[in-house]
Amino acid sequence: MSDRAGTDGHGSDTPAFESDTAPALLTVLSGPSGVGKTTLAKHVREVHPEVWLSVSATTRKPRPDEVDGVHYFFYDRPTFEDLIAEGEFLEHAEYAGNLYGTPRRPVGQRLAAGQPVLLEIELQGARQVRRAMPAARLVFLAPPSWEVLEQRLRGRGTEPEDVIEARLDTGRIELAAESEFDVTIVNTTVAEAAAELVELVTGSPINH
Repeated sequence: MSDRAGTDGHGSDTPAFESDTAPALLTVLSGPSGVGKTTLAKHVREVHPEVWLSVSATTRKPRPDEVDGVHYFFYDRPTFEDLIAEGEFLEHAEYAGNLYGTPRRPVGQRLAAGQPVLLEIELQGARQVRRAMPAARLVFLAPPSWEVLEQRLRGRGTEPEDVIEARLDTGRIELAAESEFDVTIVNTTVAEAAAELVELVTGSPINH
């Protein structure tokens, strides 16, 4: 882990977000596609219940093992766009042809209750959170090497070659954004990376 210089649903009663709203409690995890953000977030959810992991919304189709409301809120594009227009997302972005966003209200409720909150989002979304809540801690999840990242992307076996190549191109751009983040964690093993992340979020050392 290295430090960088720098700093359950929807409703009309969405609390306002300000930069001084429980600033030490909000941590944003981002990084290139294929680096293991989702796997790491799943591990944190299962092993470290003291950390509340925000459930993102998306327009992409669910994978076979994904449950609506647990892994993501799955919406069609018109519904998602309506929610954007209604101001229901803290951040939202389009990635690989699909929309992703963080429901605003549940995050505000957890922060108001003093509970550590972790967002696992894409780079565009992380930048939006930085602008909206400058005191949030941004954590960049990096691969051990570019070769490892490419192997992980190709090893999925779930997407055609042109999609993989597009992800690789995007990954190069995303890796170049590492300096925008406050802390970098190298994802050598899920357990070690999770322990470092949870220690950052809670402020308490975790036994590896």
